Amino acid sequence: MNNQEIVQKLWNLCNVLRDDGITYQQYVTELTYLLFLKMMQEKGEKTEAVIPADYRWNQLVEKEGTELKDFYQQLLLDLGKSEHSQLRLIYSDSSTSITEPKNLEKIVKSIDALDWYSAKEEGLGNLYEGLLEKNASETKSGAGQYFTPRVLIDVMVQLVDPKIGERCSDPAAGTFGFMIAADQYLKSKTDDYFEIEPQEAEFQKKAAFNGMELVKGTHRLALMNALLHNMEGRMENGDSLSSNGKWMKNYDVILTNPPFGTKKGGERVSRDDLTFETSNKQLNFVQLIYNALKDNGKARAAVVLPDNVLFESGVGAQIRRDLMDKCNLHTILRLPTGIFYAQGVKTNVLFFNREQTDKDSTKDVWVYDLRTNMPSFGKRNQLTMAHFEEFMKAYIAENRQDIQDERWNHFSREDIAKKNDSLDIGLIADESLSSYDNLPDPIESAEEAIAKLQQAMELLGEVVEELRETEEVKVNN
Repeated sequence: MNNQEIVQKLWNLCNVLRDDGITYQQYVTELTYLLFLKMMQEKGEKTEAVIPADYRWNQLVEKEGTELKDFYQQLLLDLGKSEHSQLRLIYSDSSTSITEPKNLEKIVKSIDALDWYSAKEEGLGNLYEGLLEKNASETKSGAGQYFTPRVLIDVMVQLVDPKIGERCSDPAAGTFGFMIAADQYLKSKTDDYFEIEPQEAEFQKKAAFNGMELVKGTHRLALMNALLHNMEGRMENGDSLSSNGKWMKNYDVILTNPPFGTKKGGERVSRDDLTFETSNKQLNFVQLIYNALKDNGKARAAVVLPDNVLFESGVGAQIRRDLMDKCNLHTILRLPTGIFYAQGVKTNVLFFNREQTDKDSTKDVWVYDLRTNMPSFGKRNQLTMAHFEEFMKAYIAENRQDIQDERWNHFSREDIAKKNDSLDIGLIADESLSSYDNLPDPIESAEEAIAKLQQAMELLGEVVEELRETEEVKVNN
């Protein structure tokens, strides 16, 4: 039995909990609590020793009915107060949503009966990631809000090419997917770090990869994901855009997919080290990222961003200008629609290097259009590495001018300046619009229009809220 089959068996267990009114997200959280105990047992006595003897997996398996439920509730409470820091963080404020003891008993026994020999052969961390990916693909909410397709993560990691000894970060870490992919990329090049010096291997395990995640439940998933991949880097629960995120700086590599949206009520970001004020989260993350890179000419980033970051005027144009002054924004990948965001939201990957100067760092921007004249992606037609092959060839080409591909286009810094520093560039002619029969689906067009109207209403709401705050200040003065 392979990991994919095991993941499906685990996922099917959620049917047991339907009568308890448990959502998919709650189910994955419940599985996290239970799977952690089982996986720690499978990793051996030395690893399992971090768990108090009275609360190990075998203790759960031996109990039934009400006794099991009462024991499980106490286990969650006590592990959340553990002296072991990672254990305490995983179980902090944990509780169970399972009300029927027989349901809990069935899940525990079903997990215990899985083919754990095969799971260990393929990697327990890979099994857990497979479960997170399954949740993302099956639900419109929950993990789908923060799970970036693994194929896109792998493309970004390969092209950014992290090195041994470099400090890597994700300020919007989600389930820690980018950092885990970067770690696996380097392990594959060094025989699981056996080909490097012991002190280097220690750095890779304990200091090379870190991040920050706002949502507490997601942070819990990230901690377990990291631990199962034998990673112990700093993984904080908090808002990178607040003062709590100011520790994130001087990185060699940043890989991230910041959350989409604006701060509720138009409130300003609470960091005082960002030059430009805006309530647009993505624009604030852009500032955070290029300012957090080392200014040594080698530090680099790959960031997933929605289209509005490319063309928003006013402060948006100022931030893009500052980005192109401090960094060499050498490549933009226009991504297909519908791969992980809501219908109508269009995204891109920006690749840039932090330079040693703060002026005129970007000379040329190359854009690859992987959006136009592409098939519709979804559960039935998934994005694969093959879809990125031509882009990757163009990206790594010794002379980019030699690449003959209509999707690959070049823009000088002067060209971009003439467009008020808009980066909404590089899209090719849409063949589907040349025929009446191939016009966009009216339902999709309507959904896209609704998405844009909702975004406009949110922005107007923020303006109204700010005006009210201004009026209140005037009245109080």
